[in-house]
Amino acid sequence: MAFVAKINAHDVDGLVALMTPDHLFVDALNNSFRGAEQMRQGWKFYLSMFPDYAIEVTDEFERGGVIAMFGKARGTLAVNGKLTRENFWEIPAAWKAVVKDGRVAEWRVYCDNDPARKIMAANAPASAPTNPNR
Repeated sequence: MAFVAKINAHDVDGLVALMTPDHLFVDALNNSFRGAEQMRQGWKFYLSMFPDYAIEVTDEFERGGVIAMFGKARGTLAVNGKLTRENFWEIPAAWKAVVKDGRVAEWRVYCDNDPARKIMAANAPASAPTNPNR
């Protein structure tokens, strides 16, 4: 749950400190990214797009270093530095964390992030990146 707290605090350095060096992140579209340092940049980018991003865990189960968490994710796409109600999304979500030696070796996201992708598509210029899967 310390990892979740760092996400909600937008503490990217704290997140990286809780990751194994070969950390694996897998987003909701099954794209994978490896390495704590790569994820530093990924989280910075994602949290700049959704400055109020937060996850809420309502249930969690642990077995042998594997934690399953269920709840919801929410955020607002920042457009020209502004957060407006029409750019807010909230979705049911689940996460899987694999913990090794007290650090997160794997973080997997399970959700239908179509609401976030639609908001991004409606607000993005043709060349803007769109990856709302973290």
